[in-house]
Amino acid sequence: MLFSATILSSVFLGAFQPEQEKSNTLSAEEKKAGWVLLFNGHNTEGWRAYNSKPYDSWEVINGQLYCKMKDVKQRADLITTDQYDNFELSIDWKVDKGANSGIIYRVAETSGPSYETGPEYQLIDDEGYPQKLEAWQKSGSDYAMYPPNEIAAKPAGEYNHTTILVKGAHVEHWLNGKKVVEYEFWTPAWQELKEKGKWKDAKAYGLAKKGYIALQDHGGGIWFRNIKLRKL
Repeated sequence: MLFSATILSSVFLGAFQPEQEKSNTLSAEEKKAGWVLLFNGHNTEGWRAYNSKPYDSWEVINGQLYCKMKDVKQRADLITTDQYDNFELSIDWKVDKGANSGIIYRVAETSGPSYETGPEYQLIDDEGYPQKLEAWQKSGSDYAMYPPNEIAAKPAGEYNHTTILVKGAHVEHWLNGKKVVEYEFWTPAWQELKEKGKWKDAKAYGLAKKGYIALQDHGGGIWFRNIKLRKL
């Protein structure tokens, strides 16, 4: 598709940034292309808890946004303070052994959890998770909807690079330079998947055309850095 072709170069380059480059910064070229930082590497400015819940599960460590696994009394997803409709999101992440999380987009803030309205790009320890995983639970999937066409995540403890592209009804999930999921919102095939699967009773799932981006607190053990976005 034309959409893929126009952004492929940025996806590819983002996947293989030299490790020595300074994290959580924008190059002159990125600024010119319209990229903005969503995480400054120092604090959670630009983010807040879903439903403004009190929380103590997130902290910033050495330029990384970390969701703790232990010594937590109150958990909450973090969401962007702004909402987005069409965008390219670039983000680095790693999981601790056995950990599970997700990046959820076009989230509507309701009384239910964030994943009941927004599709979730799954982040998980594919090899070390303590339970057997279905294909639609593997890293890079559109959770409970579209499985990745290949397993592209690195082992627990190693950083991965993800790009999520959302434009109108079209969505692409990229993982470490590989397009692992591509789908269209609201088609008959999409509607059938929704009605026959996990989201059959989540009436608002996937319907919002604009919403928040959420980083899921699913028991912790997830690290993020280099969170960048440009509007499309």
